[in-house]
Amino acid sequence: MTEPRSAIGRSVDRYDGRAKVTGQARYAADNTLPDLAYAVVVQSTAAGGAVTHIDTAAAESSPGVLAVLTHANADRMFDIPKDLFTGEVPGDEVAPLQSGRIRHDGQHVAVVVADTLERAVHGAELVAVSHIPDEPSSELGAVPPFPAPDSFYFGSRLNAVDGDPATALAAAPIRLDLEYRTPIEHHNPMEPHGVVAAWDGDDLTLFDTTQHVIGSRNVVARRLGIARECVRIVSPFVGGGFGAKTFPWSHVALAALAARRVGRPVKLVLTRKQLFTSTGHRPATVQRLAVGADRDGALVALRHHVTTHTSLTDSYCEPAALVTRYLYACPNIAISHDIARLNLPAPLPMRGPGEAPGVFALESALDELAHRAGVDPVALRHRNHADVHPVSGKPFSCKRLRECYDLGAELIGWNERSPVPGTMADGNFLVGYGMATATYPANTAPCSARISLTADGEVAVASAVHDIGTGTATIMAQLVAELLGVRPEAVTVVLGDSDLPEGAMASGSKTTASVGAAIEAAVARLRAEVVRVLTASGGSPADLAEQRIPLGDIVRLSGRRKIAVEGRSELLTGTIADNLGVGGPVELNSFGAQYCKVRVDRDLGEVRVTDFVSVHDVGRVVNPKLATNQVYGGVVFGLGMALTEETILDERSGRFVTRDLATYHVPTNPDVPSITVRFIDEPDLSANSFGVKGVGEISAIGVPAAIANAVFHATGVRFRELPITPDRVLARLRDARPGPGADRS
Repeated sequence: MTEPRSAIGRSVDRYDGRAKVTGQARYAADNTLPDLAYAVVVQSTAAGGAVTHIDTAAAESSPGVLAVLTHANADRMFDIPKDLFTGEVPGDEVAPLQSGRIRHDGQHVAVVVADTLERAVHGAELVAVSHIPDEPSSELGAVPPFPAPDSFYFGSRLNAVDGDPATALAAAPIRLDLEYRTPIEHHNPMEPHGVVAAWDGDDLTLFDTTQHVIGSRNVVARRLGIARECVRIVSPFVGGGFGAKTFPWSHVALAALAARRVGRPVKLVLTRKQLFTSTGHRPATVQRLAVGADRDGALVALRHHVTTHTSLTDSYCEPAALVTRYLYACPNIAISHDIARLNLPAPLPMRGPGEAPGVFALESALDELAHRAGVDPVALRHRNHADVHPVSGKPFSCKRLRECYDLGAELIGWNERSPVPGTMADGNFLVGYGMATATYPANTAPCSARISLTADGEVAVASAVHDIGTGTATIMAQLVAELLGVRPEAVTVVLGDSDLPEGAMASGSKTTASVGAAIEAAVARLRAEVVRVLTASGGSPADLAEQRIPLGDIVRLSGRRKIAVEGRSELLTGTIADNLGVGGPVELNSFGAQYCKVRVDRDLGEVRVTDFVSVHDVGRVVNPKLATNQVYGGVVFGLGMALTEETILDERSGRFVTRDLATYHVPTNPDVPSITVRFIDEPDLSANSFGVKGVGEISAIGVPAAIANAVFHATGVRFRELPITPDRVLARLRDARPGPGADRS
């Protein structure tokens, strides 16, 4: 049990790769239990009003239908306010089927249960819902917004003033007042939300697709009014989430209710169309940025105001302006967030919550400042680099952002870029280069893990964390292998089960750091137990340190078949720690630089990203292959945000027009450019003893801004609204004034 540092830094193959490509991986909806029934939800077709009558007679008399649940006959369930600090965060705060009030289009108003899926679908089609509609408030700007209280997002200071921005802006030689818009976006993971519910007396087991089995267990128990110990959530494989599976949505409790009603296990899987109204979205933002700088482009003031929306009963705010308080050295900063309550489904975090739309606005504004000041955009970032947090004054724990800028510029060929927008062309294509900064907090949450050794020398690690496609199981094996001096391939990993030691939520790029600290604590306890066994048997700790005795032999010396210990880390860093006032003496963040080259078709308005370079300072890289793939996915995610993804809302009816992947356009293989990924790979030992920080969120942040800035450089036309679609490009190019170098904003 020496401590070689050989397991970390290796591109170990994905632990679950073979199971996934051979179909052996069992996702939530793959579970089939004896006497299984099927449930289908019936949804409202109005965004407001009240249900006056639900006619279930035809459905109930249909062959195979076992039950129809409505607000008139459903069991009592309980409302739950979101508590982001504890992770008890229901997707919908208001319990389903408890009244006839309609709050948004697609609200669940009935559940049909039948002995086959086809009969359940047919039964759902027979349910007739009568309602009195109200005119919905669904347009951002249709109702007066209100200042978002800090409780809307992890207790963050959503409205704060540091210094005297008003005076500094008035005196600044360069002043910009800009507005940026981002649309509603939907997560659309490959695996739809699905659950299998089974009761055994008073005990409930849920095979669910979730990013937080512990939080889901707690929420379902509270929703149903039963003890936590009576609920078990099993979720070993998750087919993507991007935040959509962070919270347990109403269908999970409905499946449990249905299973209890019919006295047999029930499977409920939402359709792709239903995901658009039932499992959250990133809300739209309107961001107003006022920028003040001296003539050399050095910032003197920033004011960032965000208007966004939530649902009628929700408490989530997209914290897009938070990043403005720490990304650049600026003595005078004001941020504010206004919220409008609309007849829309509940929003929730989506990859890079806050930072993704916020950095689009801030980095676009910095690019506009660079153009106005006549300064190279990379040089402008260097000029405004924050060596310490501009508000707290604390140093950053480890910040190699300048190296990210320089390496990215070299790899993309930044020196080949003409400084004058609209002057680079290749035949019918306008060519442009763009860049942006990326950043995200280095979050960590309390977490537990169990390490076990058997007499046969087998090593296992277990924790109620998740692998949502990021490679968590592989990383856990590598961390254990590093500490125990075994091969990663020899470590068995068990996760995704609420009966395991309590794990952290798979969100906020905190899983590796959180479970890593728990593994380290467990291994420390294991070492102590092994030393005790060796000493009692006449051995020496040196035998352990020099690996003179196999691990299995040590277990046999104890007289047991297995030694198992649990370790827990209470390490709390990042957003929640700072807001609770328990942050440390340094600021913990990850940083990066995004660079791209684009070609814009003059006639078709199509923007084609041809090259992308993504360089990140994210602490020690445990598995370069997995980390690189994470960044690949993040860049593609940001590409969609920049160029294709937009949920269209019919503001008259309050209904989403885009409800499938034929109309909601995500990038596919032909859209994806050549992507180059590099890591600084410098351990940040202030974050944790492994020196690791998250990679999942930051990889998408800054990508839309880099692309938008490249489109401006190619065309001389500024796009301040996402996505940058061909119709918008053509319209702006037609309206633009001729001549290179003009800022046709």
